[in-house]
Amino acid sequence: QARLAESGGGLVQPGDSLSLSCVVSGLTFNRTAMGWFRQAPGKEREFVATIGWNGQHKYYADSVKGRSTISRDNAENTVYMRIDSLKPEDTAVYYCAASKTAVAVHVPSLYEVWGQGTQVTVSS
Repeated sequence: QARLAESGGGLVQPGDSLSLSCVVSGLTFNRTAMGWFRQAPGKEREFVATIGWNGQHKYYADSVKGRSTISRDNAENTVYMRIDSLKPEDTAVYYCAASKTAVAVHVPSLYEVWGQGTQVTVSS
């Protein structure tokens, strides 16, 4: 059974940086595209970033483009997400997800396994 375990969330101040990790087990990680999504209170879950199976292709939501980096380590079955210059509007529960595909995709319905999420709060 596939399992995704996120870590790295917390309370940070505006302008700070934060790195999230997601350790994956129970699936063929090096053939699976991975993604990060987030859900703020009262809002729908939204796409943040995705990375293809070999790390070559990456796509970001406009809201984080230019201040975030998604990466992966296939030897460690881990995907990472770093966001710089955090804003209060980045406050959300962040979810790691494993795609049905090997190529990077941003559509939530193409992701079949989800983590439990990690809370990120940006506040002074």
